Amino acid sequence: MPALIAYQTACNSALDNIMRTRKRIFFSAFLYLFIFFTKVYGQQTELDPVTITATLQPVSASATGRNLIVIKGDEISKLPVNSLDELLRYLPGIEVQMRGPMGAQSDIVLRGGTFQQVLVIIDGIRINDPNTGHFTSYIPIAPAEIERIEILKGASSAVYGSEAVGGVINIITKTFAARQGQKTKQLTAQGTAGQYGLLNGQLGGSYQNGNTAIAGGILSNNATGQQQRGTRGFFHNTSASASINQFINKNWNLSFRTAFDTRDFAAQNFYTTFKSDTANEKVNAFWNQLQLNYAKSHHRFSLDLGYKAAKDTYKFNASAPANSNKSNLMQGLALYSWEAGEKTTFTAGTQWINRKITSNDRGDHTLNQAGTFLIVNQKIGNNFNVNPAMRAEWNERSGWQAVPQINLSYKLPYWQFRGSAGKTIRDADFTERYNNYNKTFVASGSIGNPDLVSERSFSYEAGADFFGIKNMKIAATVFHQHFSQLIDYVTTPYEDMPRKVNLSPTGTYALAKNIAKVNSTGFETDIQYTKQFDKRQQLWATFGLTWIDSKSNNSTPSFYVSSHAKFLTNFNVRYSIHWFSISMNGLYKQRNVQASTPINATLSRDYFLLNIQMQAYIYKNKLSIFGEADNVFNKQYSDLLGSKMPGRWLMGGFKVLL
Repeated sequence: MPALIAYQTACNSALDNIMRTRKRIFFSAFLYLFIFFTKVYGQQTELDPVTITATLQPVSASATGRNLIVIKGDEISKLPVNSLDELLRYLPGIEVQMRGPMGAQSDIVLRGGTFQQVLVIIDGIRINDPNTGHFTSYIPIAPAEIERIEILKGASSAVYGSEAVGGVINIITKTFAARQGQKTKQLTAQGTAGQYGLLNGQLGGSYQNGNTAIAGGILSNNATGQQQRGTRGFFHNTSASASINQFINKNWNLSFRTAFDTRDFAAQNFYTTFKSDTANEKVNAFWNQLQLNYAKSHHRFSLDLGYKAAKDTYKFNASAPANSNKSNLMQGLALYSWEAGEKTTFTAGTQWINRKITSNDRGDHTLNQAGTFLIVNQKIGNNFNVNPAMRAEWNERSGWQAVPQINLSYKLPYWQFRGSAGKTIRDADFTERYNNYNKTFVASGSIGNPDLVSERSFSYEAGADFFGIKNMKIAATVFHQHFSQLIDYVTTPYEDMPRKVNLSPTGTYALAKNIAKVNSTGFETDIQYTKQFDKRQQLWATFGLTWIDSKSNNSTPSFYVSSHAKFLTNFNVRYSIHWFSISMNGLYKQRNVQASTPINATLSRDYFLLNIQMQAYIYKNKLSIFGEADNVFNKQYSDLLGSKMPGRWLMGGFKVLL
């Protein structure tokens, strides 16, 4: 018997070594192929795209002084992803902390910090929900409408105001980006079926004939889900959108979008670590957006209006009453730009935002805020760019604040050197202020704090981009963020709670607090590579590596600051030849270890994920079939304590492009 036990132990040890070796072999093979194709088949391509996110004016990325990632909408359907939050998860430098799969719920983190510190906008208008930052990944747009996605890393509050702390994700659509006189048409469809009752579908298209451009589509992900504790991880998530752009004459055009987004999903331990948590949640959102543009000679003017209505229904378990929250977001943004000379552009803007919530859990509240700003794009000589910006931000709770920023860049034939420094701000959302505040009795859980003040930070970064290898861009950046009054949840005993009227003396609470000081220092490197060998052979890849060290003067670690990855690597690779293509994406993450005894849950020190999709064209380049495996190695993991993510998931389907 001892010999048998020793043999089993040796076998288990050998198996563990094989698994570790297999991962090392995969990484080594990936890097070898990457370097091989770079050296042997190099040919220069466009890796310095025109962007509007950093300065609100079309300029090359190298002239902004910022670290930017741009992905074309056409790439989305070619990767093994089923929702927009899954796409973002594997892009360089973005940490997506998923609670559930395929659009159920995800928190987006850039450069550490908290998930509320990332601003998501569609064609320049923010969609961050006033109720909670947990809904930021509910992006109400069909993939068929997307022209490109621009990710701006680092401080951006001088331009965009509150929430633009860690960075900005700007989704630019085909209709709003259309140019007068173009003639285009495209139709796409995709169907997917797989294990655990998976049925996903996409349908959409775009059309322009001269002065009128239209687009629309639908994305729907559905599954009974994998087994959880006393329930299943089901989801029914659908986004539908439609838009039109009408060119009135050569100077004026008017664009309009409407969208509906619904998410119905199992939410077990999304927000708690209680064993009695078998929650489900449903979020419905209605989005409307109007944009008026004028352009003539050296002058440009735009007016954007946006309206969002959302309803969130959360039920902790079968016997608990449901939380019902209705939120509204209204906003207006006016921009005027003047090209004062060949090398000088001034952009001025005014913004107004109204946030509102009606809730049986958080109460009824309204908040107004406004801002005005000025951005200067100045080119000095042939290589040096200076982009200062100043914003005056008003909030009816905190009054006026000045928010300055400056970006610098210097471009050489193969190098770009850049630097940026600026202030950022963020006001608490309604959940941070009032969660569980309106209930008659709360046994345990997260508690809002109406006395929270706005968090502030100063961010500094310096970096360089290298274009000396054909078809490749390598970007490296060091950054530092100094936060004061950062808002996060901290475990707090009953006797230290500022308000006890509806709390149990025996409860366990996490109170939203202002943490006096948090310092984050980090390094990130991004690699982008694309090579068109011939008409029917292509290699496309992205690779990111991020290291972040955060230190707080708070004696008790706060929840979300301590949850971000200390080390993150994420990548995408797609190779196509003739009628066949293979796509892979994955990530490796290191973070703090956490544990919860009541639900026997842990956050491991690290984990590695890999997804693979193989696609074969069966009719020209228009109809294809594919097979996909998500979480190939069947890794059991969670991004946030208690929120169990699915193991290996096999699926397949078809794609149509006309």
